Amino acid sequence: MNRPSVSTRAAVFGTAVLALAACASTPPQSGSSSGTSSAATSGAYTWWDPYPQHDANSAWAKRVETCAGEAGVTIQRTAYDTTALTNQALLAGQEGNAPDVILLDNPAVSTLADAGMLTAMADFGLDTSRFDKNLIAAGELDGKTYGIPIGANTLALYYNKKILDEAGVDPASIKDWTSFDAALKKVKAAGKKPITFAAIGTEEGSFQFLPWFWGAGAQLTQLDSPQAVEALTLWTSWVKDGIAPNSVISNSQNTTWEEFLTGEFAFAENGTWQINSAAKADFPTGVVQIPGKDGGVAPTPTGGEFITVPVQKDTARYAVTKKVLECMTTPEGLVETGTTFAYYIPSTAAGQEAILAKEATLKPWVEAVRSAKGRTSDNLGTDYPKISEALWTGVQKALSGSASPADALKAAQAQAKQATGN
Repeated sequence: MNRPSVSTRAAVFGTAVLALAACASTPPQSGSSSGTSSAATSGAYTWWDPYPQHDANSAWAKRVETCAGEAGVTIQRTAYDTTALTNQALLAGQEGNAPDVILLDNPAVSTLADAGMLTAMADFGLDTSRFDKNLIAAGELDGKTYGIPIGANTLALYYNKKILDEAGVDPASIKDWTSFDAALKKVKAAGKKPITFAAIGTEEGSFQFLPWFWGAGAQLTQLDSPQAVEALTLWTSWVKDGIAPNSVISNSQNTTWEEFLTGEFAFAENGTWQINSAAKADFPTGVVQIPGKDGGVAPTPTGGEFITVPVQKDTARYAVTKKVLECMTTPEGLVETGTTFAYYIPSTAAGQEAILAKEATLKPWVEAVRSAKGRTSDNLGTDYPKISEALWTGVQKALSGSASPADALKAAQAQAKQATGN
């Protein structure tokens, strides 16, 4: 694929940052972990992550510190917000002073790999076969794996049990689009608000639409396929018929969640990161999978960070880096990371079984993650942000009534083709 300039890549990716978890736009924070440097290393190992909300005394910092100690080194940790981290990483790679480890939001892995700034996992002997194939795919480009997921979050449908009981809806009856649409109409007939979701004209809008898009059988390489039109027609009909409020057009995922917490909506599409909030709601809640059009669980997009290893001039450093990465991704380590970050679901089968042993109520989320899909999968790489922007633009046109779903997606496909050159 064509490679734009570093400055262009940074600008393109900046439009595709997800607001999936609270990550305040605060200045970088640093903290060093204790440990004794081995004779094979020179100076501290450097670690960048997108968690400025977790300071040097946090459970997360201590998690990193533990793995540094096991590897016998000192790690100097620096935290940036997500957008700044990606841009700083691009700049550091260009200048030849990249850190030893960077945790990246998963769509950014392709951006840095495409720029030649990341080391493939196989190049320093890290076995990636134990990671779920659907999850690690987000870290793959042109047949090589450039990062490993520390966990994953994704989307499902939260429901208000009180409203469903009053409307006579059994959540277990939701098996496909037909049964879900019938449930929504029963809620409306009972005088309640059926569903809210986020269709805002940003990456969050694409993120929330993708389960329906993929659940219809559509592919991101063809935005105007009949299957894609079916998915957008479904969303458009919900807004037109009063099943979903007009506010979805401008809703972020946080706004959608605030609407759900009022207790007025039967369903809200949202993510793993709201588990604790749902448990504290003033009404009983539950979770069901987003159904595929003809049944089964729809593929949902994965969120979450990947551990990546920037290219180093001193390749001897990779041996210690490998030890740190292996420590971070043991089954126990993945569970600890998952509980630290509002229930990230572990990215290996062993990790998933371990977290279910601690918290059985996470089963719907484990199932959702097992069927999830990376946004840059199918080797979309750095084309994904451009395709996503075209997609959310099309969704906005259809929901606002300025174009039919078919015409909106036809224009989206043309926009994506022009932007990617494919």
